[in-house]
Amino acid sequence: MEFDVAILGAGAAGLMAAAWLNEHSRLSVCVIEGNTKPGAKVRISGGGKCNLTNTQVSERNYLGDAKLVREVFRCFDRDALLQFVKERGCEKLELRKGRYYFCPRSAQQMIDLLLHSANKSRFLFGQNIKAVVQNNEGFRVETDKETVTAGNVIVATGGISYASVGASDIGLKIAESFGIETVPFSPALAGLTLQKDQFWMKALSGISFPVAIRVGDKRLREEMLFAHRGISGPVVLSASLYWEKGMIEVDFLDGQNVGELVKRGGNKKLSTALPLPKRFILLFLAQLGVEDKPCSAFSTDEKKVLYRFSTYRFAPAGTFGFTKAEVSKGGVSTDALQSCCCEAKKSKGLYFVGEVVNVTGELGGYNFQWAFSSAVSAAVNIMKFKGAL
Repeated sequence: MEFDVAILGAGAAGLMAAAWLNEHSRLSVCVIEGNTKPGAKVRISGGGKCNLTNTQVSERNYLGDAKLVREVFRCFDRDALLQFVKERGCEKLELRKGRYYFCPRSAQQMIDLLLHSANKSRFLFGQNIKAVVQNNEGFRVETDKETVTAGNVIVATGGISYASVGASDIGLKIAESFGIETVPFSPALAGLTLQKDQFWMKALSGISFPVAIRVGDKRLREEMLFAHRGISGPVVLSASLYWEKGMIEVDFLDGQNVGELVKRGGNKKLSTALPLPKRFILLFLAQLGVEDKPCSAFSTDEKKVLYRFSTYRFAPAGTFGFTKAEVSKGGVSTDALQSCCCEAKKSKGLYFVGEVVNVTGELGGYNFQWAFSSAVSAAVNIMKFKGAL
């Protein structure tokens, strides 16, 4: 079978690329997917409601090549995505916490919307990709069932988190077969496990409250959840993106000044004066070797120790791993891609988009935004090359 464009993967990026090409050109498109249905990871994301973007999106929300992210968003940004879904029937997106956009009913809405726009594409489900080979006419895509030829190939095969829904590293293998540099996948947006000195946190399993976490030059704010295996919650998941090894710093008071809180506390016990769960305060005080007593009774030296509520530094042991990771970081090196469209510099007509690229966003819709935007940037460039614009 011969096509103008072969898209490898029917996830968020693959479906958006097919939708854009179908709606804006007459190019023939096929989508090859190992699963028997499209959008497997989209379907289970965001608690089944697909957190598709955020109110604030920029290159600062991503680990990866800032120039490439910025250029891709110039082609298709947050506002363009919101307009895209609105024009296709998903008008009233659910806005949570004033910044997270979710599908109003279910993630299936987004899948159906993209499939409807991509309805001129030929979908080849249940076919595992074995190899991609370039020749004088374009590309030959070999699956475990047949061979497809195409003038252009968009690799949208994702990362290796969520192996239960068919995730694999085939995208990296394809890149490497073309001599393109890759960065091994590692877990991202995952909880953090603890060293022995922090095992006291395990006794707080189930408690959550807003904190600020500093990792290197990044400061992130959101809910932290104490879990049996370590720490989790939105802020920890985002922090795990930037953490490799070494120290992180937690401000349990999320920017509030402990000195001022103690001063205003007067004769109230500290466990009452601080705006934190009492169970946490008592356990943390025990770790600090400080007694819970009226705020007015703390000595100058004890008050200095209390600042650890805002500057608690420790080194996590690791992450919860791929079984709990929302996404994979790593992927195809951005140095190997054209910054405007994610086309491989070494192989004209070969594109890498979405999670398979070494660009990873924080928690909160950023990775879907990247998937959609990078897919559109590739589609637009193919149409320019084919004279379809």
